[in-house]
Parts: sequence; C-alpha cells; structure tokens
Amino acid sequence: MSGINSRQVRWFVLLLTLVLIPVTYLLSASGKVQVNAEALKLFAPLPAVMSSPDNPLTDAKVTLGRILYYDPRLSASQKISCNTCHPLDAYGAESKPVSTGHKNQKGNRNAPTVYNAAGHFVQFWDGRAPTVEEQAKGPITNPVEMAMPSNAAAVQAIKSMPDYVALFQTAFPKDKDPITYNNMALAIGAFERELVTPSRWDAFIEGDQSALTDAEKSGFNTFAATGCQWCHYGPYVGGASYQKLGVVKPWLDQTDQGLYQVTKDENDKMVFKVPSLRNIRKTGPYFHDGSVATLDQAIRNMAVHQRGVTLTDAQVKSIEIWMDSLTGQVPMSYIKPPELPKSTSQTPHPSSE
Repeated sequence: MSGINSRQVRWFVLLLTLVLIPVTYLLSASGKVQVNAEALKLFAPLPAVMSSPDNPLTDAKVTLGRILYYDPRLSASQKISCNTCHPLDAYGAESKPVSTGHKNQKGNRNAPTVYNAAGHFVQFWDGRAPTVEEQAKGPITNPVEMAMPSNAAAVQAIKSMPDYVALFQTAFPKDKDPITYNNMALAIGAFERELVTPSRWDAFIEGDQSALTDAEKSGFNTFAATGCQWCHYGPYVGGASYQKLGVVKPWLDQTDQGLYQVTKDENDKMVFKVPSLRNIRKTGPYFHDGSVATLDQAIRNMAVHQRGVTLTDAQVKSIEIWMDSLTGQVPMSYIKPPELPKSTSQTPHPSSE
C-alpha cells in the first residue's frame, strides 16, 4: 500500500460504491429514468367521461341518478343505499372484506369500487352484468344486499314520492310512463359514467415526463419486468379481461369458483374479471373475497400465483411506489350528497330490522 496515496484510496472507495449502487438508483438520482417504452404502449389515459351510445348522458339523467344512488328507500329496510357499500367519499369501496346487507347479512365477495368502473368490459367479479346499468339492477332485489322483494316494489316506492315523478319526467321526457325499473338503472348508470378519477399517471401518459418521480418510473419498469401488464393494461390498468386466479400456483381457497358459477364451463373455474389498479392504494382489502389486507401482500401473491416468481422486498416496494401514482382525485363537488325527495304516507318507512 506504500505506493497508493490517500487520494487514490478515496477514489477507489468511491468507484466501488458506485458499482454496488443499483442502476435504478443511479438513474433516479440523475433524473434520467426511462420507462419501458414497449410496455407503456399497452396503456392509455382515462377518458373524461365513460360514455355509452345505449345510455346518452344528460344533466337531468345524471342528477336523477345521483339522487337514486344515495337513496336508502330503494332497500327493504329503507336503510341501505348504493353509497352504503360503495361510499363515494372513500374512493367508492368499503375498507372491509365483504359488505353488510339486509338484516346484517354478509356478502360473499368484496365490493369493488365504482370509480372508473363504467369503462370496464363487464361488471361484477364474475362478469354477469355487461354494463353499470345492468349492474345497478342487481343489488336492489338481492336478498342479501338491499332485499327489495321485486322490481315492482322498488318502482312503487319511487312513484309514491311526487318529487321523483317530476325528476323522472324531466330525465325521460319521451316516455309515457318514465318511472320504470330500467329507467332507474339508466339514471344510476348515467351518474356512474362520470365517476372518473384521473391521476398523475394520466398526465405522464399524455406526455408530461415530470408527472412521475424517477422512483415511480422505476416502479413501472419493475411492474413490467414482472409481467403484470399482460393482465393489468389499458386506460383502467385492468378491467379489460378475465383471468384465472392461480395460473402458475393454485389459489389456496377455491370455495368461490368465479365465472364458472355463471357459465358452468369447466374452463371457467377460478376465473375472475381482472380488477383495475386505479386507486388501488385506497380500495383494500384485496381480491374477490377481500382476504388480503395489504397492498404489499397482494403484489407478492400475484407474483407467485400468476407469474411464478418471488419478488424481493425492494421490488415489491418499487411496484407499490408506482401504484401510488394511480391514485386520483375524488370529484367532491360531483359526488356531493343531494337532497332526497320527500316521503309520503305511501312511501315505505324504515324497518326496525
């Protein structure tokens, strides 16, 4: 060592340190992280409105839909509304595995968020409804959820309130009898079609390179390197396809067989709609049964069961950091709880149950 001075030693230590620092960190520190361009092609920004030619949006229809969404009188107990299980001020999802419905009954699947859901290719975990309009018809008469005895009972409750009569006439002016179960669903669906939560991820896709931090860009690269984008793609980062849960390693609890329970096709066992990753940080617990409490564990589970890989703590954290860029802003003015139509003597009253 007699021929090496202290300055050379310092340079040697510095060089060694640089070699050992992960490349992603170096790129992050220099501000030059580039995302995987090929993987990025699979994504697109959220639309401003999730429109449908089958349900043209009007202000009157959206206004009616907002009121119906918040009205508990569409339930048998007169206590449960759409917002009960999909609270709009909490990213549209409850922070518990399954929701509690009529007479304190528990559902058997996690209630997914309604934000951005109107753009998904199907609704429900098993895809049994093609649109949010069709989805809106289900819970109201589901005996475990809102438990109205029939479509007609829901319509009768609405017709008992003169304010609703006027609202339906304005929203569906061409209909001789505008208060129908189908029109109720169309109005709720119209309201939900504007429940959009754009985030910094959208700004980045649209060309604003400064919208994401280098750590978030690196996180996307880790996400892509793991192969997650083959299921979670498109403007909703999911919600565009079905996938078997447990492609590589079988899912432990197979009590719920997913799409198979609708089709009875053996190939559909353990097949579910791929959930959107939009606002994923805010919408746990995760999976169809709400069995996983943390995003960290959900990422690990997916890597093992769907990709056959075990991620390091650093990789999991990196993906989580990117997923935080998918958290959008809740449109507080749009979801402001409305004043509900006044009940009459013919309107069902709240049950003690």
